[in-house]
Amino acid sequence: MQSGIILLDKKPGITSMACDNFIKRLLGTKKVGHSGTLDPFATGLLPVFVGDALKVMRYTDGYDKSYSCTAVFGRSTNTQDRDGETTGGRLPTAEELDMLEASDYEAVRKAFSEVASRTTQIPPKYSAKKIGGRKAYELAREGETVELPPANVRIDRLEIRSIRRMGETFAADFEVSCSKGTYIRTICEDVGEILEFGAYAQDLRRTGSGPFSVEDAYTEEQLADMHGSGDDSFLLSRENALSHMSSISLSAKDAADVKLGRKISSAPYPDAPESGLFCGTFEGRVIAVLYRATENSSDIFRIDRMLAADGI
Repeated sequence: MQSGIILLDKKPGITSMACDNFIKRLLGTKKVGHSGTLDPFATGLLPVFVGDALKVMRYTDGYDKSYSCTAVFGRSTNTQDRDGETTGGRLPTAEELDMLEASDYEAVRKAFSEVASRTTQIPPKYSAKKIGGRKAYELAREGETVELPPANVRIDRLEIRSIRRMGETFAADFEVSCSKGTYIRTICEDVGEILEFGAYAQDLRRTGSGPFSVEDAYTEEQLADMHGSGDDSFLLSRENALSHMSSISLSAKDAADVKLGRKISSAPYPDAPESGLFCGTFEGRVIAVLYRATENSSDIFRIDRMLAADGI
């Protein structure tokens, strides 16, 4: 069975699960999953894990992300994107538009800067966040009141590429690099609230996820053409998903013990990380994901995930 990571350039209008189903049909396998769900209206990078690569997918949960987005002002929606129902907002007057343009949209830039400095964010009610074991969007669709607590977020970079008139209103194109769990459509809504016009995400494209870039991704059509011609070079080694981790090179004896599932002493590896997960390699290949532990006052390495048996 084929295994590896596929960087898919998701098209708009489909769910991330539909992307999984496409890969299942393409490769004839049921062992498929994606990392970092994209909203149906969004496009861009969706890492899809196939076969034994699923064993390392959990190590991608903390990946930072990057996006490009267009926010349109003058309307708020219940989903914070272009597909939602209007819930508020107002179009700027012609005078307000003239004043904004004359100041190079200074108020808009300040609003984005304020939102970018925040360290918490209230997730949208139409999200996969769970309340009492159920996804928030399921409750919202049933008309239930959805109240989600603020979540910690980190916005490392928010760069406005352009602000422009668009018919009776205006739009802002921006790029953002952020921590996992940051909702870009919520950034749009929050900026709209500050300006008192309302705003929603018109277009959203994920451009990066951890070590992966949309520049290296393939469309469904490209994948179908390549696979149909016998070219499966789009399948990346699952080691690529572990590239953010530190690694240590194990001795032959310790590698043999790790392959048997045994703990090993940390003494021969003074440069190993003091905390967190890291890769144990032998002859240039990852054989396990390890972590430090203490046992009977001795510092040891334990196995978090064995990978040697699969010949990673």
